[in-house]
Amino acid sequence: TNAPYGLAKKMLLVQAQAYRKQYGFNAIYLIPTNLYGPGDNFDSESSHVIPALIRKIYLAKLNREHFVSVWGTGAATRDFLYVEDAARAIVSATKEYDKPEPVNIGSGREIAIRDLVIMIIRWMGYQGEVLYDASKPDGQPWRFLSTARALEEFGFKANVKMYDGLKKTIDWFLEKENEK
Repeated sequence: TNAPYGLAKKMLLVQAQAYRKQYGFNAIYLIPTNLYGPGDNFDSESSHVIPALIRKIYLAKLNREHFVSVWGTGAATRDFLYVEDAARAIVSATKEYDKPEPVNIGSGREIAIRDLVIMIIRWMGYQGEVLYDASKPDGQPWRFLSTARALEEFGFKANVKMYDGLKKTIDWFLEKENEK
């Protein structure tokens, strides 16, 4: 199901490299990892893992549910990057990077979904149980990018720790929910 998306991304890289070679166009290609932060999409049908978990746990707490169900086993790992770090990386790369090779933008830290769930539950004060539904997919077992080129080429290193970024994201979400 992700094949068209993956192909489109690959074609953007190929096109940028072709424009660079043929026309001297300063095209760069950044590959961000999973982004999260205030302003994210918290829609239950189309959100990504962090906003989906925040919303699910919020609703479970609000409705005094005794458990929350999470897809997969919780063992899969991901690299998540806070949106402010992503913005800083994009600005730095735009100013300082002028090469055809793609550059990964990430936190450089890997976290298991199970540990992510624990962090969200703690910040949100949910007291119920977490049930992992192994009949649902985990997705790729791990998704972690090397960020060495970003550090080497334009000095990018993520500053926002996962715990702090989650707190900012949850606080923003709760503020928006309270405005409704």
